[in-house]
Amino acid sequence: MLVLLPPSEGKAAPEAGAPVELAGLSLPELAGARRRVLDALVGLCAGDGDRAAEVLGLSKGLRGEVDKNAGLLTAGARPAGEVYTGVLFDNLGLAKLDEAAYARAERSLLVFSGLWGAVRIGDRIPSYRCSMGVKLPPLGALGAYWRGESDGALSAAAGDGLVLDLRSAAYAAAWKPAGAVAGRTVTVRVLQEREVDGVPKRSVVSHFNKATKGRLVRDLLAAGLEPAAPGELVDALEQLGHRVEVSARGTDRKPWQLDVVVTDVH
Repeated sequence: MLVLLPPSEGKAAPEAGAPVELAGLSLPELAGARRRVLDALVGLCAGDGDRAAEVLGLSKGLRGEVDKNAGLLTAGARPAGEVYTGVLFDNLGLAKLDEAAYARAERSLLVFSGLWGAVRIGDRIPSYRCSMGVKLPPLGALGAYWRGESDGALSAAAGDGLVLDLRSAAYAAAWKPAGAVAGRTVTVRVLQEREVDGVPKRSVVSHFNKATKGRLVRDLLAAGLEPAAPGELVDALEQLGHRVEVSARGTDRKPWQLDVVVTDVH
């Protein structure tokens, strides 16, 4: 099973450590593409700070991120699972997994990134600021850039197993599983169900959908469940106490969609 995750906008900054080694990251086929993005981002942020902040969509309160990006070539790096923070990763709770579950996480989780394309949680990276929605000179929109650079590597990483795609729309633009891989891919929508005037009503959960998705992955990892097909994933999640409904069955060219129904959001 391959689990596709979005990154967090906020990141923990490693206090020390050797800088990133692009040749040591997973998916080594992306090394050249990563170098081009890294050089473009560092060059942008080492120049006109106001222009860099505008390109990156940073407010005045986040101007320090420009300086941080300018120093990425020498900044300390730590495992990506320690750098990424935020709602999804807080609920995933990598640091609380036992050794076997963490090994499964290292093997199955793939975090998408505007800077790195995609990394595994054990890959050492520095803290950075560069979302997938950025149009980075001279490379252009990063979603389209990575879509053109990474299809072969990501299709190979998916192999012939299940792909659980939990990315947000911006990061989903970087790779769209196609062909037979699409038919083994499952996307997840989180719905809240509550009674309104005695009638059950459902609404799509926005911000807190990340918390639910983090818990789904944590539960699968902790239980040692590695479903190999969409139907097995439904059974596994139900076994773990989640309420799951199939809202769209996949085909050879279209992913499955599951609805996870919750009553409380937190």
